[in-house]
Amino acid sequence: MPAPATPVSDPTDAQISPLESFKYDDHTVRMFTVATMVWAGVATLVGLWVAVLLVKPEWSFGLPQNTFGRLRPLHTNAAIFAFAGNGIFAAVYYSTQRLCKARMWSDTLSKLHFWGWQLIIVSAAVTLPLGITQSKEYAELEWPIDLALAVVWVGFFGVNFFMTLKHRRERHMYVAIWFYIATIVTVAILHVFNNLVVPIGLWESYPIYAGVQDAFMQWWYGHNAVAFFLTTPFLGMMYYFLPKAAGRPVFSYKLSIIHFWSLVFIYIWAGPHHLHYTALPVWASSVSMVFSVMLWMPSWGGMINGLLTLRGAWHKVAQDPVLKFFVVGITFYGIATFEGPLLSIKSVNGLSHYTDWTIAHVHAGALGWNGMMTFGMLYWLLPRLFQTELYSKKLATVHFWLGTAGILLYIVPIYVAGLTQGLLWRAFDDAGNLAYPDFVETVKAIIPMWWARVFGGAVFISGIAVMFFNAFMTWRNRPEVYDEPIIQAPALTKDYVDPPPPKSRVHNVAGFAEKLDVWQQAAWHRVWERLPLKFTVLVIVAVAVASLFEIIPTFLIRANVPTIATVEPYTPLELVGRDIYVNEGCYNCHSQMIRPLFAETERYGEYSKPGEFVYDHPFQWGSRRIGPDLAREGGKQSHLWHLRHFRDPMASTPDSVMPAYDNLERTRLNFGGIADRVQAAAWLGAPYDLELTQAESIARLQARQIVAEIVEQGGPDRVFLNPRDAADASAYDDESKFVRLQETQVIALIAYVQRVGVDLFATEDAGAAVASPDAEENPAKIGAKIGGQP
Repeated sequence: MPAPATPVSDPTDAQISPLESFKYDDHTVRMFTVATMVWAGVATLVGLWVAVLLVKPEWSFGLPQNTFGRLRPLHTNAAIFAFAGNGIFAAVYYSTQRLCKARMWSDTLSKLHFWGWQLIIVSAAVTLPLGITQSKEYAELEWPIDLALAVVWVGFFGVNFFMTLKHRRERHMYVAIWFYIATIVTVAILHVFNNLVVPIGLWESYPIYAGVQDAFMQWWYGHNAVAFFLTTPFLGMMYYFLPKAAGRPVFSYKLSIIHFWSLVFIYIWAGPHHLHYTALPVWASSVSMVFSVMLWMPSWGGMINGLLTLRGAWHKVAQDPVLKFFVVGITFYGIATFEGPLLSIKSVNGLSHYTDWTIAHVHAGALGWNGMMTFGMLYWLLPRLFQTELYSKKLATVHFWLGTAGILLYIVPIYVAGLTQGLLWRAFDDAGNLAYPDFVETVKAIIPMWWARVFGGAVFISGIAVMFFNAFMTWRNRPEVYDEPIIQAPALTKDYVDPPPPKSRVHNVAGFAEKLDVWQQAAWHRVWERLPLKFTVLVIVAVAVASLFEIIPTFLIRANVPTIATVEPYTPLELVGRDIYVNEGCYNCHSQMIRPLFAETERYGEYSKPGEFVYDHPFQWGSRRIGPDLAREGGKQSHLWHLRHFRDPMASTPDSVMPAYDNLERTRLNFGGIADRVQAAAWLGAPYDLELTQAESIARLQARQIVAEIVEQGGPDRVFLNPRDAADASAYDDESKFVRLQETQVIALIAYVQRVGVDLFATEDAGAAVASPDAEENPAKIGAKIGGQP
């Protein structure tokens, strides 16, 4: 059995070292606590609005900043980094000081951390709706914000935390501290290596990785962001606040050791299971699947350790809303960590991937585990931080039931939606043809479930509103001046001698009990617990070994990405069109990855090959299909069809849930900035020639070519800023009333979409013809591929 949640130093310490007086910094904890509640409301309200936009895309009201593609990343970033992030910091700042018997090392760093983190969140809230994004899930923020995030996380938070450990007055680091250490160092590693980019301008960049390698690095980061931002710090929270609330020690110290090191080592391998059946090497996803299945055991070890901590205290759960939140939160942790390994199994993943099943799984974890644990912690902290009684335990209980009901009303319909999608996509009729060849049919089938999700989200948010009121009324009852007690504890000394280890009863699964000496069980680990530097290095080694075992072969073994001779870089116009596609968040609804599954090749065409993506910075494989896969879209439709589709998707595809992008027809393309994009792509390996000196002229020529074909097909050559002017003949001579189509962003986007997936079917002779000397006479031919034009 471990020491109590706040270990007590050996009394003989006081004889060795004089007592030192200090105060805890609860002001910073209050600020993070308030920020947590505020961002909980913002994140969930944005999520509710995004859910509405999914079924009512016309409610974007023609504003590009108000589309699903741009707002979904805002919701995920607000939920993860704003709500959960501030909750993590409140927990760490409160518990670390008490576990170390030391005030945080620097009040200045604490303040810089708080205000720097809020500034990062506000920056995300401004840039993401503006279409400033890297398009990599949970890592959408552009490079200036990424740099700021690294400074705040490492320079402010990390330094403050580790210097507090160095100056602690408690020798042994309690289990919660282990999880905080793993969180800080691993998130720093993940963030830095996944966000290595080549800047194009102040708010644009290309990742240094391309295609298969970029996808691998993203999900090495993405899955482990869940592991080390949404799991390990919350386990630290569980190990500290649950025993405090229950008045019981953690069930098993030995189990906490196994739980911790197993998670740290195994979790880091699991990311590639998000890429089953894709162009990622099979060996990488298979290794990931094995470790993902293994992950079930330590995860449930943590859940069991948490729930059994309540042994002898279950009667308190009925009266204490804090324990209610903790019990449900830990239960959802168990559910999510059972389902995660299940979804990593290839046969299951073949059905679930790209469907709403994944969305339900993520929200079961985010709302059930992270949300309920955070709410429980907040209710435990509020009376202690504001030094008064919680205004109403009954309202806290109301919040609990609203939150629990909201989660169930949200995830159950979405689980059904995900299973429905997966089954409809692979359904065949008696003749061997796809039963639902038109993708929109599969969308129509789940619209009612999406509406049910909106209702469930609204119920969950109503619980947060109750919490706001309860917290506000608690704050109003605070004393005029907070009583900040003076704490006394002896400083650590070099000749410190460990006190005798505690003896306690450890219950095994069968319910038997025996006297066990904790020191004899884990003497080796007790040594590490008093050496934070050594402990941190061991964590880094565990993470690095697991990461490099997959990363090095993926990058260095050329057979992982076989070369395809006909695959060439994008033309300058296609390159900027791809960037527009990224900025609009199209990857949130469309994948560009046809898996080698019969139903997918029948629906979309030839499956995707690794060599097709060598010039894709960033990759665009997607993780969800709200619309059809676009990996073979090039040349399937005319330029005019795409123009009309972007203008009014429902006109060309009734029942579509895609918002209108008619604003792209009225937005001028910055041709002058194309050269910088071409230079960046060339620096990353694109074999450009004339494009390096004639990027703008080549792009303009290709734009004129596309518009000429649109006119031949019966389309316009200009777009009036006011649609009513189209009926006025005199307006055609007034340049201020219209914009020429060849100057607009929509033409670049059409150029890109028409290029997607066509290189695989091009011929080497066609590529040679494109690069022939007469290309200088018609630069638009540079990079144009057979099949790129209809």
